[in-house]
Amino acid sequence: MQMTISGHHVELTNALRDYATNKLGKVERHFDHITSMQVILSVDKMVQKAEAVIRTSGAKLFAIAQSEDLYAAIDKLSDKLDRQIVRHKEKHHQH
Repeated sequence: MQMTISGHHVELTNALRDYATNKLGKVERHFDHITSMQVILSVDKMVQKAEAVIRTSGAKLFAIAQSEDLYAAIDKLSDKLDRQIVRHKEKHHQH
């Protein structure tokens, strides 16, 4: 899986990049056919946002999470993506 992490109005430190890579890389354990993932971390005044687009064979999944802390936003994003991937996998296997 190819993962791209970028920042919008935020400087990406090595610690932040490693945390996002480790946390969001766990999404791949649910579904093996993920081709790429694009993650955008951004800051708007007091709101920290994390967005992700996952491209799989036959689908494109999108999720967004907001929090006052960027690490918490990444955690929420990971949970949302886990649920979407599991739901997509179940639909994929039913066909």
